[in-house]
Amino acid sequence: MCTGVTPRDEELEQVTDAVLMASRVLVAVASRSIAAVDDSVTLPQFRALVVLEQAPRTAGDLAHELRVQPSTATRLCDRLVSKRLVVRTTDPSNRREVTVRLSASGRRLVNAATARRRTEIARIMERVPARHRAAIVKALDAFRAAAGEEPAASPVPW
Repeated sequence: MCTGVTPRDEELEQVTDAVLMASRVLVAVASRSIAAVDDSVTLPQFRALVVLEQAPRTAGDLAHELRVQPSTATRLCDRLVSKRLVVRTTDPSNRREVTVRLSASGRRLVNAATARRRTEIARIMERVPARHRAAIVKALDAFRAAAGEEPAASPVPW
């Protein structure tokens, strides 16, 4: 009796399940690292901080980068301003253009949470047999490329 499931479908199902489980682990690691530094910052807020660490942006540019609506990015920035993690500045030559940048506190938070996350991931990877580590790097690079993400010039904290 034919089930209609091909070996290729089964393989895709297995790899999808494995990536879902790995993503749960990575989100948990990220959440713990952020909470250890500042338990009032949410994952979406942290993502915004990481984007702003690369360069100041307008709320519209931040929305585009985060793939959210501009109104969502504006509310996100409002919360980050109230937490003193970002600063809004107005361009003197075009007062309608408001730029958002990390504050010193925001930069410290990103750096501290990233350091904690790197440490925890390194501890996990130490438990992976050395013979599997190169394959993990290769597989994750293929995953990144398939998702359309550019390789980072330097390690991206998020």
